[in-house]
Amino acid sequence: MSGELKKAALALGAMLVLQTVGGLIWAGGAAARIATLEARVGEQRLVAERLARLEEQSLATRRAVERIERVLVTSGEWRVTSASGEEQADGF
Repeated sequence: MSGELKKAALALGAMLVLQTVGGLIWAGGAAARIATLEARVGEQRLVAERLARLEEQSLATRRAVERIERVLVTSGEWRVTSASGEEQADGF
């Protein structure tokens, strides 16, 4: 092999090594970013589940309060008033 051909082969080999190292570094960074995003999604999933439970508990509480109000109104022990203070015949 001539001197220039050896230099070209050596330069090509060095470039391939540098490209490979760069690719591995990029892949490592991408894997770290993906792991971070997966952790965030997992946290959001837990928050979403908890929010759904809280919403359901809120609805159940609202239904219970409405039943209690209905019993009190029909028994005559309690009158429903509007925000302005006016009595309403039916609070529902």
